[in-house]
Formats: sequence, C-alpha cells, structure tokens
Amino acid sequence: MAAALFLLCFVPFAAAAHDYGLALSKSLLFFEAQRSGFLPRNQRVTWRDHSGLHDGKASGVDLVGGYYDAGDNVKFGLPMAFTVTMMSWSILEYRTQLAAGGELGHAMDAVKWGTDYFIKAHTEPNVLYGEVGDGNSDHYCWQRPEDMTTDRRAYRIDPSNPGSDLAGETAAAMAAASLVFRHSNPAYANELLNHAYQLFDFADKYRGKYDSSITVAQKYYRSVSGYNDELLWAAAWLYQASNNQYYLKYLADNGDAMGGTGWSMTEFSWDVKYAGVQILVAKVTHN
Repeated sequence: MAAALFLLCFVPFAAAAHDYGLALSKSLLFFEAQRSGFLPRNQRVTWRDHSGLHDGKASGVDLVGGYYDAGDNVKFGLPMAFTVTMMSWSILEYRTQLAAGGELGHAMDAVKWGTDYFIKAHTEPNVLYGEVGDGNSDHYCWQRPEDMTTDRRAYRIDPSNPGSDLAGETAAAMAAASLVFRHSNPAYANELLNHAYQLFDFADKYRGKYDSSITVAQKYYRSVSGYNDELLWAAAWLYQASNNQYYLKYLADNGDAMGGTGWSMTEFSWDVKYAGVQILVAKVTHN
C-alpha cells in the first residue's frame, strides 16, 4: 500500500501534464477509506463508518483500530507495519514537500492511525497480535466492513510462537514513527520508541517466522525472505531513532551473516527489506 505514496514524494507537485499533488492527496484518502475502528469526526471519506468495534474482545484485548488490507476486511500485521514504516520514511525525507502540498497533517494522521493500533496490539513485551480476521472466510464473503459477519479471531506471536519478521517490522514502524513525532509530540514519540526497543528484543531473542505461528497468513502474506532482513531493518531504524551505538554494532556484526551486504538486490517490498537497510546504513556511514 505504501509504495505509491513514497514514490509520489519524489516528483514536483506541478510537474507538467500530471497532477501529482492530486495523486498524493488521493493516495492518502485511500488510507482513510481503509481505517478500521471508531472513525474520527474529521474523517474525510464520509461514506465509511465505524467498524470492527469488537476486534480482540474474544481474546480479552482491545484490537479496535488499524487498517484493513487492500480491499479486504482482514488486518494483516506484517504489510500494515511495513506501510507505516514507509509512510514515516516518506515524511522524514519529504516533510517540506508534503507541507507545501497541504498533506503533511494528513500523512502524519495516517501514520498515527497505524501506530495507535500497534500500541494496542503489543500487549506485553513479548506478545504481539499480528492478525485480526481470516483471509479465507473474508474472501468468500464480500461485505462492507460496517456489515461484517465473518470470523474476527485474533492471532498473536509470543515466545512459544515466535515471529521475528512481524515483531521486527513492527519495531521498525514504531522507531520510524517516533522520528515523525519527535518534535510535535515528544511524549508519544518516546512511547513509540519504548515499544520499538521491546519488540526488537523480542524479535531477536525468540527467533522464528511469523507465518509458522500465525499459519492462516501463509496463503496471503507468507514470509518468503525469512526474518533476517526485518531484524536488520529494525536495527537500522532504531539506530536512526535513538543514536544508540548498540544497534549500529548489531548491523556491523550481523549484516554479512544475515544477508544484508549483497549486491544483487532485486526487490524491496513488505517481505524483503535488504535494499532499505543498505540505504539507511549508507546514509549513516557516508555522512
């Protein structure tokens, strides 16, 4: 979901023959249309209403909020977290351009809608809820989220059922977002960073692929690349956000063994993060 927003920030709003400002505006409206939970009064996509208001209740947790995936009613944690990381990166790189286009506030709201949900989903230091709903039942029944009757079961990772890729990507999202809010909302930024620290430790200590624990995700968002790229990606963002040398050393000590130093990267996506890691590290080492 995030790739279009990130790429749109590379081009001038007034580029000839194409109204990229309008395209950027509509891409942010897409995220508002994908919102789950209690919608705010300033919701611009007014044909959407509150939905998913009991998410997590059967598991004794509050998982109301976050984003639905694509045009579906499932909340998949891995691509959602990657989307928030990329939106945060877009804001950090192109804050001035977004402000000039009148979209900075909307972009920051889009990030916060995701991170507010991740805070809820990270119920304990070593517990993270990574999916709400089931892709199979959801795809067999086309419904508006406001009218859902499909399974809203919640799925989690924990020390006995690890998911280093999911926890690592969510740590990256929290760390990147903490930079977005560092000046405007420092208390919130610190809260996000604390969650990022815990999630990285969880991901690194209890290693495993999340789709081996949340098996219902395999058909839709299988972690083909494994979790090494997410561990490096999270460490890179944590170093950016904290300037803590531990994370830079982690990258130096593990970059080669975890596959992050190759020259044949052909993909950057919700599944494969190595190219992003290389960009972030290059910016650090060449400053």
